[in-house]
Amino acid sequence: TATPTGVGDLALDVVGLPAGKPPLVQRMERFAHTVAYAVLAAVAVVTLLGILVHGHTVKEMFLFGVALAVSAIPEGLPAALTVALAIATTRMARRGVIVRRLAAVEGLGSCTAAASDKTGTPTCNELTVREIRLLDGRQFEATGQGFSPNGEVRADGTRLQAADDETLAHLVRASVLCNEADLHQRDGHWVWHGDPTDVALLSLGEKVGIRRGELLAGQPQVNEIPFEPEHQFSATYHRGDGGTIVCVKGAPERVLGMCDCSQNPQQLVELQAVAESMAQLGYRVLAMADGSVAEDVAKAARPAAPSGLRLLGFVGMIDPLRPGVREAVDECHRAGITVCMVTGDHPVTALAISRDLGLASEPDQVVSGRDLDGKSPEEIRAAIRHGRVFARVTPRQKLELVEAARSEGHFVAVTGDGVNDAPALRAANIGVAMGKADTDVAREAAELVISDDNFATIVAGVEEGRVAYDNVRKVIYLLVSTGAAEVLLIGLAFAAGAMLPLPLWPVQLLWLNLVTNGIQGIALAFEPGESDVLLRKPRPPREPIFNQLMIERTIVAAVVMALVGIAAFWWMIDAEWPVDSARNALLLL
Repeated sequence: TATPTGVGDLALDVVGLPAGKPPLVQRMERFAHTVAYAVLAAVAVVTLLGILVHGHTVKEMFLFGVALAVSAIPEGLPAALTVALAIATTRMARRGVIVRRLAAVEGLGSCTAAASDKTGTPTCNELTVREIRLLDGRQFEATGQGFSPNGEVRADGTRLQAADDETLAHLVRASVLCNEADLHQRDGHWVWHGDPTDVALLSLGEKVGIRRGELLAGQPQVNEIPFEPEHQFSATYHRGDGGTIVCVKGAPERVLGMCDCSQNPQQLVELQAVAESMAQLGYRVLAMADGSVAEDVAKAARPAAPSGLRLLGFVGMIDPLRPGVREAVDECHRAGITVCMVTGDHPVTALAISRDLGLASEPDQVVSGRDLDGKSPEEIRAAIRHGRVFARVTPRQKLELVEAARSEGHFVAVTGDGVNDAPALRAANIGVAMGKADTDVAREAAELVISDDNFATIVAGVEEGRVAYDNVRKVIYLLVSTGAAEVLLIGLAFAAGAMLPLPLWPVQLLWLNLVTNGIQGIALAFEPGESDVLLRKPRPPREPIFNQLMIERTIVAAVVMALVGIAAFWWMIDAEWPVDSARNALLLL
């Protein structure tokens, strides 16, 4: 029988969920239905007037009604809409936002909520080990912006090699062995690939003279437990001369429970306080542990979580904020977009970073994954109303948060770069993948790709999306108002009865529609953005693209054009112009 896996569960979430529709698609679907019903109703009224008042035959009015319907329906809209979105796509690409699906162009501009990961979007995605704390209370801090180039660390002002301290050496060895990344030099330059956390730990090893390749030569890896967000730890098993050992790294609260120190409640509380004090400094904190295991355990197909381990200490990493990201978050707030952080980091670490970003200031604004366990959809919706930081969340919980936000009436944008983010990216109205560090799975699930992985670029996408939406509405306003004017003009002529002949023939209506609804509509797609586009509040998610203001303006414009046209035609007939000449003049008017 097949064994369920985490990747398989993620695949089911991605395939089994319907993709979130971009806001423009939702609005255009409702608009198309509304226009179709309105045009059919208007054409039916005009056709009946022609038959009952003017005495035209049913055949004549059927052909006329078809021509009038073709003229009134904005069939030039798809072409103009495509041009407008294509222009916006080019503008967004210049600002670092790559559009994968054309309908998603204006999506960021419509969003009322944005859920951002912590690592790599508001931060630089360049994790560096800044602090190490051992069980005896000693602290090792990096010098300057990181460890010195010569591979030395500083302890109380004294230079110390890792080899000079056995406990420190054990911690660094465990962090280098329990690792899935690669870091090496090529042509005098450092080259790496893998998770930024693992790369930072390999860098720590290089700086203190402990290299993974050399360790694996003497202690080959025989098994592993890969990292899973649900497990919050990873482990590797190695065979050496002294037997088989296991090296573990992970969240402090998870790893501490695997260590022998968990049998001492007082010591456990003290160690948890140490980890939390590091998290309050904004560090991503990992606990390191190792231990001996039996050979048959190491070779098991699915090793169980280790226990009885020896805690080696804590490693604190820092991922600095990107320049300008705080200002970008402020711009989102001014634009009326609710920004949330969704991360797998410790709640204290997430709160420290969110304070620097201006997302949250109080602990009650932080919701942990443990708080979401077993909650109903209604309770999760209540959590997103006040929560601004969601920490230690699993991929499934991130998906539930997105679905809850959509149920609350939000248009949601979600950023992500890993396989774990794919379900949430697919379920969001707009999925935003990171161009530098993303996976193929994340990119396929997303509609937009940010080329520089910078949150500030997302703000540029919001601006261009709103400009694109404004231009689409301008095109719609032009096409609908001219079509309504034509219907109203014919309706007024029929209502006048025998006093006026038919003002335009069906072929003239079709020609008028072809000439007026083509080039002018496309020209509006090139309109530049207005200066206050980022100062407006997001459009209400349920607001139709043809809102109350546009309806009022369309009625005014259609009435004016129809009255001017019918008045001019009446004057020409009254002045004894030939009917065909009057029709041609009205067509040109």
